[in-house]
Amino acid sequence: MKIVTFNANGIRARLPIVLDWLNKEVPDVLCLQETKVQDADFPRKAFEDLDYYCVFRGQKSYNGVSMVSRTAPEDVRYGFGDDDAAEESRLITAVIQGVSIVNSYVPQGYAPDSDKFQYKIAWFERLRRFFDRFFERSSHLVWLGDFNVAPEPVDVYDPDRLRGRVCFHPEEHKALGAVKSWGFTDVFRKHDPREKKYSFWDYRVPNAVARGLGWRLDHIWASAAMAQVSTRAWIDVAPRLFPRPSDHTFVVAEFDIDALG
Repeated sequence: MKIVTFNANGIRARLPIVLDWLNKEVPDVLCLQETKVQDADFPRKAFEDLDYYCVFRGQKSYNGVSMVSRTAPEDVRYGFGDDDAAEESRLITAVIQGVSIVNSYVPQGYAPDSDKFQYKIAWFERLRRFFDRFFERSSHLVWLGDFNVAPEPVDVYDPDRLRGRVCFHPEEHKALGAVKSWGFTDVFRKHDPREKKYSFWDYRVPNAVARGLGWRLDHIWASAAMAQVSTRAWIDVAPRLFPRPSDHTFVVAEFDIDALG
């Protein structure tokens, strides 16, 4: 089972890149963040024409999450399950081929001294409660998306200079670590524990990809059962170099779900 996450930074602008990538890689599940469209404007027909199902929740110009899958998703839910409709465009959950998948677009946080940063920390706390409430440690569960945190020094191009900035701040590391302690494994680091590889390069930095000035903000983490059957994880840098790219690129994990007990 091939599962992918991609922050599109506007699905309508990035649709040709996404469709081309789907045709090339044929994943079982593609999870999108920052689709930036209201539900009525989501380009579902483009995916259905490729024989993919899609579920989504969005809003105009901001946020938005979607799952695109080769088999029909089941038990689709939006948000934290606590009747907070404001968060429904940041979190979507579905069961696909017997695997529970949680697609998240974590708030960026703006700046460490801002209210938005504290909201981000609280968002992670809510997410930990969400996993405690709805899943068991034995669940076949994959949590993925744009976490807006680079967890380790190897995940940013200059950890000494960037430490303390938003997305690489000790409070964020603590908050993310509390969610990870639920029982998640970072499957990319399982297969590639030390290499400096990134999924995000700031538009404002000239030639950021070529200069290696990136961050690993996009993640695929798995419960113990799923981590055991994880066979490969990788980042496809090429789409970040296409015309009119997102500032993120595709992160991929593959699982041998036939080996699940």
